[in-house]
Amino acid sequence: MPKGNRDTAHLVTEARRSHTEDIAYRERRYLIMMGIRVVCFGAAVALFAAGAHWIAAIPAIGALFIPYFAVVFANGGREPATRQGFRAYEPNLPVPHSPAEQGSPGASADTSPPGDGVPHRGSPPTEGA
Repeated sequence: MPKGNRDTAHLVTEARRSHTEDIAYRERRYLIMMGIRVVCFGAAVALFAAGAHWIAAIPAIGALFIPYFAVVFANGGREPATRQGFRAYEPNLPVPHSPAEQGSPGASADTSPPGDGVPHRGSPPTEGA
């Protein structure tokens, strides 16, 4: 039975939102920001019509820049699973093979798996093969 992550305890408060909840949250945030944009646009038109030309520029600028931020926030994607920050990539490479010395105890010249009966390079010929 694989051991896995049974030794670590997970807190429910640190669990990520489900994918459906995450999408719904981002859609709701986008729609709220677009609603604020509509209000800014309406305020700019009303203020310009009332004769407050320079003051109308403030909500007009908001109406121009809010869509950019709304789209960036909506497409931001899920939050990272870890809060530890950047983790460097550590490849899981095999240990390099170093040939055993001839004089060391336990070293043998036979590198073939036992019992296959097929002579390999560096292995002495077996009898009866």
